[in-house]
Amino acid sequence: MVCGGFTCSKNALCSLNVVYMLVGLLLIGVAAWGKGFGLVSSIHIIGGVIAVGVFLLLIAIVGLIGAMHHHQVMLFFYMVILFIVFLFQFGVSCSCLAMNRGQQETLLNSTWGMLQNKTKMDLEIQLNCCGLLNGTSSQVQFELDVQNCPALCKQKNFCYTCGLKMLDHATEALKILGGVGLFFSFTEILGVWLAVRYRNQKDPRANPSAFL
Repeated sequence: MVCGGFTCSKNALCSLNVVYMLVGLLLIGVAAWGKGFGLVSSIHIIGGVIAVGVFLLLIAIVGLIGAMHHHQVMLFFYMVILFIVFLFQFGVSCSCLAMNRGQQETLLNSTWGMLQNKTKMDLEIQLNCCGLLNGTSSQVQFELDVQNCPALCKQKNFCYTCGLKMLDHATEALKILGGVGLFFSFTEILGVWLAVRYRNQKDPRANPSAFL
């Protein structure tokens, strides 16, 4: 059967959802690996990554079952949810690509303020730095972070701020994240298109009167 027919659309949609399932499992595995090796101690960060992985896994399972059984209702909810995810991810990816240094500093300050002290200390040890950005955040909080800093550089009485080290790589990281997110957002719109196309196709093996 030529590509574009019922079987081709079904196989393409199933393959795409298998890829989504693998990505979801990868996110869950990376989060568990990071927690197991003590790379990230914040339960909020771990929980967020696992939640994204589980959500993507569930959506992929719904799409896979819907594609295998040509289930109209499941395919409808699959393409609606996937389109919403596409809109959100497309917006976030464009924001990452368009973010300048001033906006990066603002984002870092707000994120640093939400982190637990244990997570801050983990970052300071890993990056060998103390505090976030001197002068751009609360001076009292900055001095408190420096005072409690467990980094090795403190023994030498000279430490770079973590904000400077993060900002040195933030632009490159945001471009990578934005590019990868933009790429996956277009795979999601491809999934929506395939779901709409496949949902409206007639199964040649089905009872002809089933669509009447």
